[in-house]
Amino acid sequence: MSTIEHDSTGLSEDDLNKDEFFRRVAEIADEMCAAHGKEFAMGTLVLAARWVASDRTTAGQQTRQ
Repeated sequence: MSTIEHDSTGLSEDDLNKDEFFRRVAEIADEMCAAHGKEFAMGTLVLAARWVASDRTTAGQQTRQ
């Protein structure tokens, strides 16, 4: 885990990377809401969280092999 600061906010490289993922997820959620409604977006994000929790992601499949 990196603790080197890279910007004026004092955030580490790891924190900046996480912030970028949050930004991307928010952007996708906004797109889903606009295209199919809030319920669809929430349901999709909940299903994605369950998918991650059950190790069904590509990364989870690699750790089981």
